[in-house]
Amino acid sequence: MSYLWARSLAKGLRLTRERRFGWAQVGDRLEERFTLYNDGWAPALWIEILDHSTLPEYHVSRATGLGRGSQTHWITRGLCTQRGLFTLGPTTLRSGDPFAFYTVTLPCLASDSLMVLPPIVPLPAIRVAPGGRSGEGRPRPYTLERTTTASTVRPYTPGDSPRWIHWPTTAHQGAPFVRLFDGAPTGDWWIVLDMDQTVQVGAGQVSTEEHGIILAASLAELGLRAGRSVGLVAQGETLLWLPPQAGATQRFKILQALALLRPGTCPLAEVLEGARAALGRQASLLLITAAAEGQWLATLLPLRQRGMVPTVLLLEPLSFGGTISPNVTLARLGEQGISHHLIPRDLLDRPEARPGAQGHWAWRVLASGRVIATQRPDEAEWRELR
Repeated sequence: MSYLWARSLAKGLRLTRERRFGWAQVGDRLEERFTLYNDGWAPALWIEILDHSTLPEYHVSRATGLGRGSQTHWITRGLCTQRGLFTLGPTTLRSGDPFAFYTVTLPCLASDSLMVLPPIVPLPAIRVAPGGRSGEGRPRPYTLERTTTASTVRPYTPGDSPRWIHWPTTAHQGAPFVRLFDGAPTGDWWIVLDMDQTVQVGAGQVSTEEHGIILAASLAELGLRAGRSVGLVAQGETLLWLPPQAGATQRFKILQALALLRPGTCPLAEVLEGARAALGRQASLLLITAAAEGQWLATLLPLRQRGMVPTVLLLEPLSFGGTISPNVTLARLGEQGISHHLIPRDLLDRPEARPGAQGHWAWRVLASGRVIATQRPDEAEWRELR
């Protein structure tokens, strides 16, 4: 009798898994719907459901029972806590006769990939030095006196107007430098992210690696929303090279690439040297690094001489538990008139870095400018894992 009981369970038990969304962002809520069937004549008094998903901190294994010729379903919820590409499923069912003389193990091979994108946070305090040649277009009347500072300068090139020479920087450097106007047309944005594992500080989500990823994603969002063409360069385990483009497609490409990015062994100076010819001219170069000793600075200066306009975002090592002070490098950047920002841990360690926890909303912008929700997270369709 025990054998026939187990045989009925082996033929009659089956499981389906469904999820709502094809991708998620760190902080989003993941929902799955499980449906368990028993088409056999024997009840399953005990069933173990063993999940083999790779998503961190996602636990959906459970034990249950199910009567003959019946079905049950339940919804599980978890939080996406890490960026990356993960697998939901497969699943294994274990059951048997009431006395456990005979047990059956049923593999449910259905699985699906889940891409978890990095979060995006607002960056109100970060000013990007504009690219484009000084003097392109006509600056606004108040730009010269009110908004142009010594932090936004570049070396003089033939054809620049003498009226735009920044004399304090010129006197300090012993060579002519010209100011960049906020009212002048801006070029592309190149985001260069330092993924050299030897300079990273901290561990897990509280590390310069993860905060650099968040910063790169947030800067890309900032530039794309402003209508810029944004590109991304990083040398991790492999070379990441996305030429500047505008629009929502580029946004997803950048976030997807950042989700998969892992540290490598190539120093930032080598990345800048290798990319120098391909980066072009007259663009904004946004450099993100935790390398506080600044060996990369000697490679950055030739890029500026080619017309690139750098903004350095230096992740503060001390706030992540490091021991190297960035003060010397910051002073050297100031002496060179290079726009720079020191990024402490608490700037990005905010609730915005763990957005939503509600799943995906769909929105539509009306002609009046009003934004309305066209789909709530709980209205999204379920999609079966296969």
